Amino acid sequence: MAVNPQHLELFAEAQRIAPKSMKVEYTDGTIIMQASPSAPHELNLTKIRAQFDRHVPQGAVPVGNIDLVSANITKARNPDLTYLPEDALETVSGKIPADLALLAVEVVSPSNPENDWVGKLRDYPVMGVPLYLIVDPRQKTVTLFSRPDATRYHRREDIAFGEQIPIPDPFGFDLDTSVLRPY
Repeated sequence: MAVNPQHLELFAEAQRIAPKSMKVEYTDGTIIMQASPSAPHELNLTKIRAQFDRHVPQGAVPVGNIDLVSANITKARNPDLTYLPEDALETVSGKIPADLALLAVEVVSPSNPENDWVGKLRDYPVMGVPLYLIVDPRQKTVTLFSRPDATRYHRREDIAFGEQIPIPDPFGFDLDTSVLRPY
């Protein structure tokens, strides 16, 4: 599907008028606006990031809440955490090609879990994001999706809070989920 310029204009306008406390995303003709995350959400994200930061590949940097876009489809997604090559951030547009991301991490929102479990699970592989980690404090689970093609992820691994999940290269470590807090 080609990018519709009117959709991009609507998305830009939604970003302009949204309060700074709102996240704005766009997919398939729908603008998604969410309130800022809760304290438990941010605590879990901080604990995850601390572990990834110890294993970040050289030349990559952690980024929260930046728009990932795809040139071939009308998608703009904003992961809770992603790692990107540092030089990808040398743009003033604030929109980064999604296929540059090393992974996307989402901590599921209790008010809109479908956004992470359905919408982003559908969009990230199409956009070229190689690893997608979903932390679901409601269910006390962590799920890693990998091996994407242009339609879906082909590998899925699920664990419960308290276990470790192997994170493949370029990170190459076991994520300890015993530090995560349920909602």
